[in-house]
Order: sequence, then C-alpha cells, then structure tokens
Amino acid sequence: MSAAEHLLVVVTGPGEARSLIEAEVAHPQLSVLDVGVTRGDGIFETISIGAGHPQALEAHLDRFARSARMLDLPEPDRDLWRDAVQTLAARLSEHEEAWVKTVLTRGIEGQPVPTGWAYGTVSPAFRRERTEGIDVVLLDRGLRSDAPATSPWLLAGAKTLSYAVNRAAVREAQRRGADDVIFVSSDGQLLEGPTSTVVLRRGDVLSTPPDDVGILPGTTQADLFAAADQWGLRTTIEPLTPDDLGDADAVWLVSSVRHAAPVRSIDGAARPVDTPLTAAMNGFLRARRS
Repeated sequence: MSAAEHLLVVVTGPGEARSLIEAEVAHPQLSVLDVGVTRGDGIFETISIGAGHPQALEAHLDRFARSARMLDLPEPDRDLWRDAVQTLAARLSEHEEAWVKTVLTRGIEGQPVPTGWAYGTVSPAFRRERTEGIDVVLLDRGLRSDAPATSPWLLAGAKTLSYAVNRAAVREAQRRGADDVIFVSSDGQLLEGPTSTVVLRRGDVLSTPPDDVGILPGTTQADLFAAADQWGLRTTIEPLTPDDLGDADAVWLVSSVRHAAPVRSIDGAARPVDTPLTAAMNGFLRARRS
C-alpha cells in the first residue's frame, strides 16, 4: 500500500491515553455524532511536505494552538501533533511535494473528549498556476475589518472546519470565469484568499495585510518575507485596499500547498506577472527543509 493511502489517527485522550494509531483511509474512522461533521466545530492545518520534510511545521503548530484557543478547544499536545506530522512525512518521503492535514474537533456531542487525526497525501500538480498565473475576483466578505475586536464570536482569523463560505466563494469565482478570490472587508480593507494570503510587490517592497483585520497569519507568507532580502526586497505588513492592488507591480496568492501563484488578472483586468521572482519564490518554497 502506498504512503498516500495511509491515514494516521491522533487519539487526544487525557494523560497516558494520548497516542498515535495508524489506520486505513478506506475504513470508517469517525462517528456520525462528531460535531466536526454535524456542526463544523473544529480546526485544522495543512502542512506542506517537501521530500519528506514538513515545512513551517512550528508555525503551523502555533496557528493550530491559536485556533484552538479561539474556539475554546483543549490546548493541542504539541509533541503529539508534531510526531503525527513527522510520521506521515516520513511515509511520503519518496514524493517531492505532498501535504499533511491535522484536524481537531470538539468530539462526540455531549462528551468531554475531543477527536483528532492527521492524514497525508501527494500534492496535485500546480505548474500552470505557478507559471501562467491565476485569475481572481474581489468579493465582499461581509465583515468589517474590526470584526475580531468587536465580534470575536465570529471567529474571524481562526482556521476552522466551517469552510462552506470559502468554498462557495471559489464557486462564485468560477461562475465569473476566474480561478480564485481575494476577499475585501465591508469597510474596504484587503483581506485574504479563501485558502491563501495576499502578497503584493511595489518597487522593492513586498507587502501583506496585518492579521488583526481578521485573517489567518500566513505561514507561507512569513517564510517568503524572511527570505526577501536574498531577492533584494524589503517587507512591510500594513493595511491595504483594492487600490493598492491596482498600483502594485505584481500580486500573488501564497499558500502551503500551491505555494506562490501569481495573479494575472483581477476582475477581468490584466495584471503584470513577475515571472523571475515567482520562480525564485517557488524554488525557495519547494526547497525548504523545515
């Protein structure tokens, strides 16, 4: 059986009950009473695996714990989840690009023990998106940029299992002849993609919006910004608007699995693609070993 056909179940019981159990993907694993299924009440992370090496693993574990706190879930056992990811990564080591998803739910309705598992598989090919670029549309998310402060119960900025809105946004983009979405707040702030972080270049500066506007802290964006000086670039995290997209020399949507996808059009208007920098970014991201 190939590595991609395996599932690693993470049992997050109390105390000494914590352990890893390997299971078959094709066999039933999850109760129909689990609120991760019935209510979308849970969190997840997707970690890129490069030739068996988890990439930005500690940053993903940080964000996993942050989301758990926002949902009042038990603090994830960091060592246990790290072991789960590394175990799957080792089984996927023959593949140049793969990914592992970690999931933690509130568990069975009315029970005190959460449910957790991790699974991994080989990444799809993203050559077209990384080289030719993607077409995006701007969509209103329907929340103000100060929603995390005024309405924390909306969980803006948590990576939850409640992804129906994100998937609906992508379908709307496809109905408009595009590939993906950049969300805008109702008060005009640039936010993020449904599964990605917005990065733009103006001259020698890379910019991205701050996470206090209700977006996920981007692990891929953070790695790119840490490497920016090798490309002669400076970085800034600052509030941005759709006008900044129009003024940019290049725009990307960056994420753990697809990496850096250059934006070639926004709402049907063609945008320049920085082919050399895109290639450098994706080369750097594929080569990461931690």
